[in-house]
Amino acid sequence: MVGLSVALTGAFGLLIGSFLNVVIWRVPRGESVVRPPSACPSCGHPIRRRDNIPVLSWLILRGRCRDCSEPISRRYPLVEAGTGVLFALVALRFGVGWELPAFLYLATIGVALALIDLDTKRLPNAIVLPSYLVAAALLGVAALAGGQADSLLRAAAGGAALWAFYFLMALVYPAGMGFGDVKLAGVLGMYLGWVGWGALVIGGFAAFLLGGLFSIGLLVTRRASRKSAVPFGPWMILGAAIGIAVGEAVWATYLGAIV
Repeated sequence: MVGLSVALTGAFGLLIGSFLNVVIWRVPRGESVVRPPSACPSCGHPIRRRDNIPVLSWLILRGRCRDCSEPISRRYPLVEAGTGVLFALVALRFGVGWELPAFLYLATIGVALALIDLDTKRLPNAIVLPSYLVAAALLGVAALAGGQADSLLRAAAGGAALWAFYFLMALVYPAGMGFGDVKLAGVLGMYLGWVGWGALVIGGFAAFLLGGLFSIGLLVTRRASRKSAVPFGPWMILGAAIGIAVGEAVWATYLGAIV
């Protein structure tokens, strides 16, 4: 039963990943994600329904447009497949319960925001700000249905704490921390706080650790300078994923080692 639920959730993730390709391209440009229908960026021909099956259509077409034969970026099937895998992992982590929709939503916006930030160095308000309401609603339903009022209160405190920490960082070092990161921190803090205080601490720390190591790597390989702008959103999201996945266990191990 668990395996079937994970597989079905992963398949649903493939469909969401296909939609995310549209979101990642259009939202930064202020375009509708509903109309017009998806089309080939080279010839402009609308994509047929049979050519819009996640991953499979790209493989059948050998990565080329059916009409103009221009290459279709590998990024499209990778986003679809990656979202499917991520959805399956979320289902494996939380099971089929009231928490699952909330964390699937986080996975959805996480993929979109990470790639948009890499492309444009922006975290669009159109995605981040509504996520506060969606997260509060979904986690609120999970709390009411599962009798987890303490988790909901911890989520609110976690969101406020991480937002305040990033806001302070932005005031102290505005060149290295954008306000888009501050707004995203509040959303991520809600989810990390729901899981636990250990998840919040480890998830927040992991973002700076991974982002710092990546930046050092760029400097060492001379692919960036000290003045280069490096998007931090992807590392915040990856750090949150680590906190959600193993944060509580890592924090418990750490406390056990120092006590």
